[in-house]
Amino acid sequence: MELGVHALEFDVALTADRRLVLTHDLTVSAVTSADRRPLHAGDPLHPYVGRPINSLTLAQLRTLDVGVRLPRHPDDPFALTQVPMPETRMPTLGAVLGLAGAYDAEGVRMHVELKSDPTRPELTADPELFTEMVIEELDRHGRLGNAAILSFDWRVIAHAAKIAPGTRRFALIELDTLHWNEGTITGGNVPAAARDAGATTLSPEHVMVDETLMAQAAAAGLDVAVWTVNDQALGARMLDLGVAGIVTDYPDRMRELWRERGLELPQPVAPLKPVGV
Repeated sequence: MELGVHALEFDVALTADRRLVLTHDLTVSAVTSADRRPLHAGDPLHPYVGRPINSLTLAQLRTLDVGVRLPRHPDDPFALTQVPMPETRMPTLGAVLGLAGAYDAEGVRMHVELKSDPTRPELTADPELFTEMVIEELDRHGRLGNAAILSFDWRVIAHAAKIAPGTRRFALIELDTLHWNEGTITGGNVPAAARDAGATTLSPEHVMVDETLMAQAAAAGLDVAVWTVNDQALGARMLDLGVAGIVTDYPDRMRELWRERGLELPQPVAPLKPVGV
């Protein structure tokens, strides 16, 4: 936010005690998490790495160190660029929304991806309950009007459209999981199916974006926000195709592209002041 971004995008899942936590995976990842200690001596679920998020409580998950990346291979690009923050604990959605509030970052949208896999119900929260909990938390922090609900599971999108019709809804798509929603897609027109499911924006993996997809999205009345673009040349091609937004791990690179294109840059948010200053 201090760099200057239009939105923050992060993923959430539901714990065993029904707390919303930020995590990219439905199981505790060995790449982004490290066991430090059991919650209590003899905890039968320890070690926690590798276990489903929904099998562990928030207290158990917060014993993990999620501030150091443990790559599977030496050329992991994120291990080379991410700043280690040892002993960082897995945050809740409420804590992150509270931090954004402390920054007074009202202009930065909160894009919340609900991790839900309809093919793995044992790992996945009930999509309607999950959606309702996220909507309630956004509303509690006064963020619902400047937020977006994202999911590869379009059941989430459909329920969000029903209970929060004024909130942006991004239907995520990629080649590997497109079959999750194939029952709703007719004639190969994915954008039209996403619109009918309740989406306001189509959010495809960049390899899926071409002239045909963009034309179908335009006909369906959907903007396109592409992910994940970390290369400026690829970002330029996406802009040439007409995407409305780019999701990136490196906003500094995309800011440079925005500057080169003469696009309006989001304003940086002022740093937090130390308490008492």
